Amino acid sequence: MSFVDHIKRCNSCDPARTVPLIAGGRRVGWLRRDNAAALARFPQVFAVEDAAVRLVPSGGVDAVSAAVDEVVEALVAEGRVPKWRNETFDVAACWGEKPVFRLDRGAVPFFGVRAYGVHLNGYRREGGRLSLWIGRRAADKRVDPDKLDNLVAGGVGNGYGAAATLVKEAEEEAGIDAALIGRAVPVGAVTYRMETPLGIRDDVLFVYDLETPAGFVPRNRDGEIVEFSLMPVEAVLERIRSTDDFKFNVNLVILDFALRHGLFRPEDPDYLDIANGLHRPLD
Repeated sequence: MSFVDHIKRCNSCDPARTVPLIAGGRRVGWLRRDNAAALARFPQVFAVEDAAVRLVPSGGVDAVSAAVDEVVEALVAEGRVPKWRNETFDVAACWGEKPVFRLDRGAVPFFGVRAYGVHLNGYRREGGRLSLWIGRRAADKRVDPDKLDNLVAGGVGNGYGAAATLVKEAEEEAGIDAALIGRAVPVGAVTYRMETPLGIRDDVLFVYDLETPAGFVPRNRDGEIVEFSLMPVEAVLERIRSTDDFKFNVNLVILDFALRHGLFRPEDPDYLDIANGLHRPLD
């Protein structure tokens, strides 16, 4: 295990195994070829071709979403995708554009549509020592149960922007009030494209840093994190380097934090691989 191994794992998508999902003449997703083939029996919604899959319905977001959701329900019944608590993500060609349709979160990897999330590095400086707040995910989490996590993390659901998602997730996951989370600093984004058993994860994680005050102790309120620990950043990095204890994408967020805070140097053999590997071009 190494730092670069974690980056490679999150960039495991082979373009030869995918075809684009097209809506209104623009790509909105990457379908693995077996998933594309599974859509051929829904010609009223998806036109499956050798080189692409095209969304057939047009019109308003609600109408297109309803048509796609009928297909999703059929895929759920077949066990191809999970249903995700009726939480939906907006699907668009680019961040900030009007969505073409809304998609159940559980079906996002199947269709390979770009998903957005927020991750918060909560840290503390004491006597020149830098430490990170690390959470442990609940054992019943659907993705990476019992793994270690950032102080706060969550997907940007439909109707929310990045900032609003951060405020909501901070309160639910760590009991951080509006005044404190208002001090969080947006510091960039981590991007990757990963093949999973369900399909393709084409993810953008908006990253924030928050220096927490001495008296702050996070308290989870939604049951998704079972405990928090304040860990020296050197111990966190060693655990990432030598184990698979962290949720897969959290490794990348913490490596980004370490780069920005000067914990890696250009003299380190993996420096450029880490610096470049965290920011996949958004094609």
